[in-house]
Amino acid sequence: MLNTEEVVSIFKKTGAMLTGHFKLTSGRHSDRYFQCAMVLQHPEHTGALCRELAARFAGEDVSAVIGPATGGIIVSYETARALGVRGIFTERENGVMSLRRGFSIEPGERVLVVEDVITTGGSVLEVIDVVRSLGGVVVGAGVLVDRSGGKVDLGVRKEALLVTDAVSYDPEQCPLCRDGIPAVKPGSRNI
Repeated sequence: MLNTEEVVSIFKKTGAMLTGHFKLTSGRHSDRYFQCAMVLQHPEHTGALCRELAARFAGEDVSAVIGPATGGIIVSYETARALGVRGIFTERENGVMSLRRGFSIEPGERVLVVEDVITTGGSVLEVIDVVRSLGGVVVGAGVLVDRSGGKVDLGVRKEALLVTDAVSYDPEQCPLCRDGIPAVKPGSRNI
């Protein structure tokens, strides 16, 4: 099992923990950003992290792992590999999270939802809704980084490899904006 220090070490050595002024996928601003793509480009690190997520849900009789595009695709695939099940993903179609590309979820199928990073949990909640709308049973949510300090309630069991209370601001109240520091959007979705 990976402990918190080992997870932090992986994020640091891959350059995935950034400081500056960032626009988050949620629309909020922060002085810290977790660029999980920097970790996910290394199969050995990705495998280790996803095996840890899989181990935390090993007794749940999971038959599929699902994550939102883009951040959840690799995490879903590698976690599914570790569990010996199929890995699928959702993506936005006309702004709505959807299951596409011929993927399906059978009624009663036990599904694990995964994601790279959560701040508000919005994308994970959308994926949970997709799974449930198709009759699937969400056994839990596994994330690499929970930026909410563990405060986000997804309505299901949540396991995070790294829990941090990274401060975030509404753009209108962002002290970094007030100080004139330009904000960058390093994530996968434009806001």
